[in-house]
Amino acid sequence: MEIAQQQRKKEEYAIVLDFLPNGYHFDKRPSHKKTPIAQAIGKTHFVLLELVPKKDILLKPNQEVYIGDGKRDEVHHIIGKIGLQKLSETAKSELEYVIKDLVAKNNDLFIDFFNKAQPLTTRMHQLELLPGLGKKHMWEIIEQRQVEPFKNFEDLKNRVKLLPDPEKVIVKRIISEIEGKDKHRLFTE
Repeated sequence: MEIAQQQRKKEEYAIVLDFLPNGYHFDKRPSHKKTPIAQAIGKTHFVLLELVPKKDILLKPNQEVYIGDGKRDEVHHIIGKIGLQKLSETAKSELEYVIKDLVAKNNDLFIDFFNKAQPLTTRMHQLELLPGLGKKHMWEIIEQRQVEPFKNFEDLKNRVKLLPDPEKVIVKRIISEIEGKDKHRLFTE
């Protein structure tokens, strides 16, 4: 089962990618009518979001903000999901760094993926959707996890020979899913 399907919940927290205190530059309204905007990525499902901060709140890139259903301190409301093409240049440049950080902080979740990934069809396995992993790596991972589940990324690298860096592979896959390059979703919603 895919990670995103296992946790079909709304995002509770997001990481700010960029804060536009004067709103979007392409917004033609007078500056006193423009709304400050924060572009963020959800911590769990890697959803790109557009947020409106509360009055007189200044958000910073890489700041974690609560966006759940409870009382929010910094965020007034969520405008909604946004596409990669709408991200500011600053947000685009922060995106990979923030995803790397989230993968590193949640490596148990991603090791769990390597330990539990299943076939999608009779000819395709979830592991093969990861960049740089083919059938040879897939079979080696499956054989090794049957002996003993992987404990962490280091354990995975040590037991599966010539495996590309699993953290980098996960980050590339998440970015690819955000870009919409594949119909299959392993980590994003």
